[in-house]
Amino acid sequence: MVIEIPHLRGTLARALVMLAETVIVPSVLLALLLHFFGLVPALSAVLGWSALVIGARRLMRRDLPRTLLLCTGMLVGRACFALVTSSAVVYVLQPALGSVLMFLIFVGSAVLGRPITARLAKDFVRLPAELFAHRTVNRVFVEVALLWGGSRLIDAAMTLGFLHWGVEAGLFSRGVLSGLLTALTVAVCAGHGWRKLRKVPGLTLRMGWRATATA
Repeated sequence: MVIEIPHLRGTLARALVMLAETVIVPSVLLALLLHFFGLVPALSAVLGWSALVIGARRLMRRDLPRTLLLCTGMLVGRACFALVTSSAVVYVLQPALGSVLMFLIFVGSAVLGRPITARLAKDFVRLPAELFAHRTVNRVFVEVALLWGGSRLIDAAMTLGFLHWGVEAGLFSRGVLSGLLTALTVAVCAGHGWRKLRKVPGLTLRMGWRATATA
């Protein structure tokens, strides 16, 4: 049984661009404009940036991935809710609460023996149906779900901790540290899964670039 792993460099590059578009740039805009001009201009800039990202991609006829649309939609929703409540703290707290929810979903699915990571993996890698019946493979997905759930709990705690030092510190945590934590978690989960799956008898992992080079 051979599993083809997509070209990681291109995948990581697209993920980094999306991270900048939906997390880093909006957080920097909000922090700077909130400090110098106030809440309404800062949140308006976030909304304007979101419209610019979608509009620029459409004008350049670039893809609009569902993940980008989902993240942008959540960003707009957070900004609108913060405008209604006139609170920047609400803007920072919403993703922290979302991280707690993700922790419950990932860890809960692992405890039930039906890890959500097995379903998510199908969005990135073509996996044979019979693979999911393998006990060792299912245990790997359980372990990855626990790792990811633990990471989301750390992310929420980190955001709340930084909020004690002020809104700008909370924005720094969401815009920079959360992104770094997510990237680290992806690397750890990918490395752990790769190492474990390589030991499964009868299972071969192959990188996409190798297949392209030999085609």
